[in-house]
Amino acid sequence: MIGVLVTFAKTEEFDRSALAKIAGELRGPFEGMAGLRFKSFMFDEDSGQARNFYVWDDEEKARSFFTEEIVDKVTGIYGVPPKVEYLDIVGFVDNAGA
Repeated sequence: MIGVLVTFAKTEEFDRSALAKIAGELRGPFEGMAGLRFKSFMFDEDSGQARNFYVWDDEEKARSFFTEEIVDKVTGIYGVPPKVEYLDIVGFVDNAGA
């Protein structure tokens, strides 16, 4: 498994309601996406940054998703280019079935 943290620097448009609207509009294509275990849309109120976190089955699938085209698309949506970080997941707890 690999995690991907995508961070968008603060803009005047970032607030909880604006980012919740983006999340609602963009969630559909991610539902059932092959190789994607989950994705979260997050807002860091302290820094004013939007952050999205993904967990993928493997690094190849993660890296093949974050193409230049996708980066350009989300830059247009969020108004700033993302910082994309790939993180090796060394342990995972899933309480969904508990």
